[in-house]
Amino acid sequence: MGSRQRVWPGLRARSIGFEAFVALLGAGTVTVGVVTPEARLTADAVLLVGGLLLVATLFLFRRSAPVVPFVVSAVLGVLVPALVVGMLLTAYAVGRYEGRWPVRAAAGVLGTVALVQPWAIGTPDEAVGALGGVAIALVLPAALGIWQRTRAQLLAALRERAARAEAERERLASAAVLAERTRIAREMHDAVGHRVSLMVLQAGAIEVAAADPDRVEQLAGQVQTAGRQALEELRQMVGVLRAGEVDEAAPLGPQPGLPELPRLVASAREAGMEVGWTGPAEGTAPVDPVVGRAAYRIVQEALTNAGRHAPDAPVQLTVERRPDGLHVRVVNGPPARAAEPVPGGGFGLIGLGERVRTLGGRLRAEPRLDGGFCVEAELPA
Repeated sequence: MGSRQRVWPGLRARSIGFEAFVALLGAGTVTVGVVTPEARLTADAVLLVGGLLLVATLFLFRRSAPVVPFVVSAVLGVLVPALVVGMLLTAYAVGRYEGRWPVRAAAGVLGTVALVQPWAIGTPDEAVGALGGVAIALVLPAALGIWQRTRAQLLAALRERAARAEAERERLASAAVLAERTRIAREMHDAVGHRVSLMVLQAGAIEVAAADPDRVEQLAGQVQTAGRQALEELRQMVGVLRAGEVDEAAPLGPQPGLPELPRLVASAREAGMEVGWTGPAEGTAPVDPVVGRAAYRIVQEALTNAGRHAPDAPVQLTVERRPDGLHVRVVNGPPARAAEPVPGGGFGLIGLGERVRTLGGRLRAEPRLDGGFCVEAELPA
C-alpha cells in the first residue's frame, strides 16, 4: 500500500485536491489572524509553527483523524483569539468524519473552553458574546457536519437496500423462469411423451403382426395418427413459447380433463393395450377443471408407464367421485413379456407428485406383490 492510500484511503485525486484547498483556506485564516493586534502578544515562532501545524493536519488528517486539526485550532485560538476562525473548518470536520459521540463531546468541551476563555471574562456582556461565538464558530459547523454525515449514511443505506431489492428481484425472476421451464417440460412430457410411447408400442405391434397385412395397415394408420397428434401438440407448445405477448395469436387448444378420458382409453386400446376402466357414475357432481386436468395427466402417465414397462399386461382404471374428492386408481398386472428398453427421464411420476401436492391431494405409486404396479391418487374436488 502506497503512502497515498495510507493517508487518504479510497480518495481520488480530485478529492485530495479539495483537501489541499481546505488546508490553504486554513492557512488564510492564520494569515489574517497574524495581522491582528492580539497576535503581537505571541512570539512569531509560535504563530508560524502553529500555522504550519494547522495547515499540515488539515491536509493530512481532516478525514482520517479530524480531532487532530481541531486540537491545533483550539490551541491557536487560546493563544490568539482572532485565530478561532480556523475552528469553523475543524469543527465541521469533527462532526462530519468522527462518528463517536464521546469524542465529539470531548472536542466540544475543549472548543468551548478555547472560545469562551473563562479566565479572561470580566462582565456578563463578554460572557454572552463568548457564548454567541461558541454557537457560531463551534455548534453551527459541527451540526452541519453531523447532518451531512447522517445524510451520507442514509443515502448509502438506501443504495444498499436498492441493491438488495434488485438482487432479490433477479432471484425471484430466475426462480419464476425455472418454475415455468419445469412446468413446460412437464406438460411436454405428459402430452408428447404419451403419444410417442404409443407410437413405440404400435411399431412393436406391427413387427409382431408382420404376417397380417390388414393388421399392419391398421397399426400403421394408428402410428401416423399418433405422430400427427404429437406434432400438433408440440407445435402448439412451441407457438406459445414463441409468442412475444400474452394476446398474440398462438395455436392454443383446450386442456384435456375428465371428459377426454374415454378417448385416452380408446387410443391405448388401439395401440394394443388391454385396458378396462370404470368412470364416474352419471349424475355425479362435476369437479374443478384443474382437478380434472390433474386426473387426466395421472391416467395418461400411468397408461404410458404400463405400456412401456409391462407390455401385454392388463390394466384396470378406476375413476370414482367420492364425497371428499376424486379417487383415481390405475393398476397393471405383471408384464407378459420382457419390456424393450425405452429412453425416459424418470421424472413423470415426480411431476405428477408435485402437481397433486399443489392441489392439496395425495399420490401413491408403488409396485405390487404380483409384479404389477399401482398408481393411486386422492384429489380434492
